[in-house]
Amino acid sequence: MIAVAAVLLALVLLSFYLSWRATRLDRLHHRVETARAALDAALLRRAAAVLDLAADPGLDPLTAKSLLVAANHARRAADEERELAESELSRELRAALHPAPEGPSRDRLAEVAVAARGVHLARVFHNDAVSDTRRARRSRLVRLLRLAGTAGLPDYFEMDDRPPQR
Repeated sequence: MIAVAAVLLALVLLSFYLSWRATRLDRLHHRVETARAALDAALLRRAAAVLDLAADPGLDPLTAKSLLVAANHARRAADEERELAESELSRELRAALHPAPEGPSRDRLAEVAVAARGVHLARVFHNDAVSDTRRARRSRLVRLLRLAGTAGLPDYFEMDDRPPQR
């Protein structure tokens, strides 16, 4: 009788543990999705700020054109091209704003700088969430019992996100 109770207790504890692990994995995947949405929003905010800066009459027309092309390409890039397009926008932005141009409005320059810092922070949070999720999914128990379900393994978002120098 005691052996049966011990086995049942062990099964109940194992069930609770497995349920906890599966729930944790679900929360980690949700965190990745939320962080990715925040990153997408930050990238769009940065592109909008760059487009606004490119429309500034005080900016050199050639610089404005290169920023306009890079921002539009980044906004319209397919998922597999997105990292490269966003990196190109970062490089164009640094080239356009170093040394700091005299003509554009200070407000527009500040808005671009804030948006660029937002992209950096959002990418760091996203990649941290991906790291945590990948680490949790490497467990033998998770793989053996397929506790992650059908969720795909999340990918890092790697891009050149250094903000322009001010």
